Amino acid sequence: MSSQKVRTPEEGELLAKVTDIVGDDRVKVMCEDGKARIARIPGKYRRRMWMRVGDYVLVIPWDFEPNKADVVYKYDRGEVNELRRSEHGEKLAKIDELTG
Repeated sequence: MSSQKVRTPEEGELLAKVTDIVGDDRVKVMCEDGKARIARIPGKYRRRMWMRVGDYVLVIPWDFEPNKADVVYKYDRGEVNELRRSEHGEKLAKIDELTG
């Protein structure tokens, strides 16, 4: 395992799972609060952050349009396993249950 600490959700951030690729640098995600949102991949991440259905990400919901969000981080497989072993494991299990 890597010696770096896994990034966890901070204030205002939600764990989410990619459920569909919409196109135009947007993805559909299911968030830990049970809401489906359209998430935008900001310009600084577009070339560095390739998304696939089933990926886990951190999103920040928009204040003025709560059914939309910005993707701020994408977890790799090892980080997801670390999250499952931490206190965030229940949140990931809930997301998996909601997405089927």
